[in-house]
Amino acid sequence: MLNRIPITAAGAEKLKAELDYLKKTARPAVVAAIAEAREKGDLSENAEYDAAREEQSHIEGRIAELEGKIPALQIIDPKTLNAGDRIVFGATVTLYDEEDDTTVTYQIVGDDEADIKKNLISVSSPIARALIGKYEGDFVQYQAPKGLVGFEIESVEYK
Repeated sequence: MLNRIPITAAGAEKLKAELDYLKKTARPAVVAAIAEAREKGDLSENAEYDAAREEQSHIEGRIAELEGKIPALQIIDPKTLNAGDRIVFGATVTLYDEEDDTTVTYQIVGDDEADIKKNLISVSSPIARALIGKYEGDFVQYQAPKGLVGFEIESVEYK
């Protein structure tokens, strides 16, 4: 049986769109680039050919990775979860840092869709593991690279 990979519906759509792009656009483009480079003669000293083959290898590897991963996805729609103010996968959590007097909001998502610049944190990250199962109003501490960090959970939403 496949190990299920938790992901939001938006994250699953991004992976499917990436696979579609790689198969329908990137793969044919690199095949054309290889054919063009071959026409230029001696392949042993042809940098364009080598670069195109390397790109083809990267594309084929990513296609294989996505084709293996997509069937194992467990799509979780945060809007349909009935967890109340308990934190589970997909929760959007607002945290208050008393030490810095700042607030930050994160959504707990799958490993493949995590992007700290968009405040999307991986379910397997230290902060998400510390948050899972906690409730609005709880104080949470976790070990970060800079040491022990603590937050108060201000709100929990499922968007």
